[in-house]
Amino acid sequence: MMMKFNAENGGNRNSAMCRAAEAAPPQQRVSFRGESYVEAGGALFTPPLNFAMVECGIYRSGFPDSDNFSFLETLNLRSIIYLCPEPYPDANVEFLKANGIQLFQFGIEGCKEPFVNIPEDKIREALKVAIDVKNHPLLIHCKRGKHRTGCLVGCLRKSQRWCLTSVFDEYQRFAAAKARVSDQRFMEMFDASSFKNLPKSFSVSKRTQLVSG
Repeated sequence: MMMKFNAENGGNRNSAMCRAAEAAPPQQRVSFRGESYVEAGGALFTPPLNFAMVECGIYRSGFPDSDNFSFLETLNLRSIIYLCPEPYPDANVEFLKANGIQLFQFGIEGCKEPFVNIPEDKIREALKVAIDVKNHPLLIHCKRGKHRTGCLVGCLRKSQRWCLTSVFDEYQRFAAAKARVSDQRFMEMFDASSFKNLPKSFSVSKRTQLVSG
């Protein structure tokens, strides 16, 4: 399901966001882990749980609530990939409308082992949205930002030709004690050959060329 709310956004927003992210201190652009921080001028921003940058223009997190909206505004998001089956809360929908953000929903049930069923078709469709630079900057989230989000990011990494050790290490950093063997098996078995032209990293120059072209 896709909900689209249009807004006037500058074509150079992607490259500007990348430059801003690259200039930020590493602890701010790699993982906020939900801690609030104060910018110059005294504004308070609180990232969602498990927030981190995946790539320049791609972010991940747990479910954002109203306390996180002011922070999300600083990302100038164009799109959100939502991986839960439940309807998006009204407050979140209003936030998307107000900021011209597209919502792509791929409802994946949040089951516990040993009854985990990860629908590969939905992961593939979500991955197509995630790698399309026209949707950047983009946020991927589920409930906690661990399992469903971790699987999608892990499949993105496989498409970028990361080795499995690195894919699993990144997944486990967010899943921690809740890491699932079934998730890692899914990522291991995921056939990324149809995404073989995906670069190992999204570069600022390449994304800017694609957006402007």
